[in-house]
Amino acid sequence: MQRCLFFLTLLVWINPSLVTADPVVGKTYAFNMVDVDGRTLSTHDGHITVLMIVSRPQADKARGVGNRVPERCLGNPRSRMITVIRFDQTRSSFTRYVLTRLIRRQLDTDAAELKSRYIAKHLTSDPRSDVYAVADFEGQMVATFGLPAGPNQFRVLILSGNGQLLQSWTEVPTAEQLNAAIPQL
Repeated sequence: MQRCLFFLTLLVWINPSLVTADPVVGKTYAFNMVDVDGRTLSTHDGHITVLMIVSRPQADKARGVGNRVPERCLGNPRSRMITVIRFDQTRSSFTRYVLTRLIRRQLDTDAAELKSRYIAKHLTSDPRSDVYAVADFEGQMVATFGLPAGPNQFRVLILSGNGQLLQSWTEVPTAEQLNAAIPQL
């Protein structure tokens, strides 16, 4: 038994990809999540989803992605952008409450900045209802995609309406890359 355990430990140490792996383009990732406003979101409900998984130190990269998403997606009910903010395990419910409130406040600010773009496109909806963030206190989103936990987590994923992974990046993609990866709506 000890030899078997030693062998498995050695195997994982030599090849850590046996424990974690990058998300697989073409694979379906169908799951639900609840955002900081209490809305249940699904990766397989017909929406084209730009999903960003960020750790707190990488959170500013999410804004860079949002600024590069094609205009055809802005305010479009068939697409959405969700930012998943990964926190290290936070045990205190008070800490979770405070962090959630801070995220909501930032979403309010982001929505106010989006308002001028909505007006320019003659959109009458409130941009705040189109801004989504999920606080991942337990690392569930990272685990769903088989990503290793770490302090500098950043990933951009494009999911089809049925949750199939269309594209994945570990850095902020260019506007051209996003435009090519997001299907026409």
